[in-house]
Amino acid sequence: MVHINVLKKLMYVLVVILVALTVCLWRETRRSYYDPLKTRNDDLQGHRSSEKWNPVKSQGLFHEAASELGQISRMWLGAPNKVKDSTAVTAEKSKKAAFVKVWDKDSSSRNLIPRLQKVRKNYLALNKYNVTYNGKRSAKLSPEKLLCQLRDRVNVTMIQRSDGPFGTSEWHQYLPGKSLSETVGHLGRCAVVSSAGSLKSSRLGQEIDSHDAVLRFNGAPVRGFQDDVGQKTTIRLVNSQLVTVEEQQFLREPLYNTGILIVWDPAPYHAEIHEWYRKPDYNFFESYKAYRSTHPEQPFYILNPKMQWQLWDILQENSLEHIQPNPPSSGMLGIVIMMTLCDEVDVYEFLPSKRQTDICHYYQKFHDHACTMGAYHPLLFEKNLVKHMNQGTDEDIYTHGKVTLPGFRKVHC
Repeated sequence: MVHINVLKKLMYVLVVILVALTVCLWRETRRSYYDPLKTRNDDLQGHRSSEKWNPVKSQGLFHEAASELGQISRMWLGAPNKVKDSTAVTAEKSKKAAFVKVWDKDSSSRNLIPRLQKVRKNYLALNKYNVTYNGKRSAKLSPEKLLCQLRDRVNVTMIQRSDGPFGTSEWHQYLPGKSLSETVGHLGRCAVVSSAGSLKSSRLGQEIDSHDAVLRFNGAPVRGFQDDVGQKTTIRLVNSQLVTVEEQQFLREPLYNTGILIVWDPAPYHAEIHEWYRKPDYNFFESYKAYRSTHPEQPFYILNPKMQWQLWDILQENSLEHIQPNPPSSGMLGIVIMMTLCDEVDVYEFLPSKRQTDICHYYQKFHDHACTMGAYHPLLFEKNLVKHMNQGTDEDIYTHGKVTLPGFRKVHC
């Protein structure tokens, strides 16, 4: 009987010990779960409060694996400099890293979703524009040398009255008499505003309008979206498909009566103007003439098609893999145009911010990964290039979707 009582007491003691261990383990597990969660929440709170946000530059960046879309990498920004007389607790707090997501300049097609990988391979096989690139590959130039390369090798010009088939008396009455640079004059700070869905609810309108000049794309409206995208339009770059397929809307829509218009059309790889003129991708010439007849005072330029392939060559030369053999996007063309005209260029939501979304345009509700990553255009590789040249901070990209680039006249080679 005595042995049984002793055994029961031992069992009770073991049960108490087991319960105590279980409680301790549970507390430790809860702590390990909530601490990282709290860190992430505190970081998000920090981006909403300028007093708490203490960004650090580019020391000790750590890239985690890219997401399914491939365009976003996670970066841990290193700790700020320690104040000599700070306490151990303060020093420990200062080591907490800020968690931001920005574009990885080394993104590759391997990170594309399967559908976009297949689309890219189809375009590589199709090679519609007969691209026969024999230049260098994966040059990996420094940002400074890359800027010099763009400045010296990409000739941003508009079609002139002396250009081959445009030298006739018929065309003389339609093409502008002044060059684009003469029309805009000397520009200081400029903004290139993408049409990305991530501009929605950005509240960037006032900042965008503070620039000396603003470039917009295609049919991107400002009315009703002023708080997010501003209302100033200095230049509007449109593609030939919009001018041709939506001819009546283009000729009648007041949206296209503001600012300077520039139209561009894809041409065969490094084709001469005569060859392109005989067989444009979209025959926009009649629509162009109709618009000029209706709006003779409206500056309307045709981008020289040689520029697009000069830019494409640089994209390919600085990429580790084959890029789509199609012209660069309107966004990339617009960026280089403004770098030619301005001292400094701020580009909004070409690289996605924390508001990144699959919605293609801020004024529509169409969803597609291709609008961020590219399908027809080598958009992924364009974004790699822009991120590599960025002179702004990762915080600007994360919070504003803003990249800052120097104008070519400020580049010293």
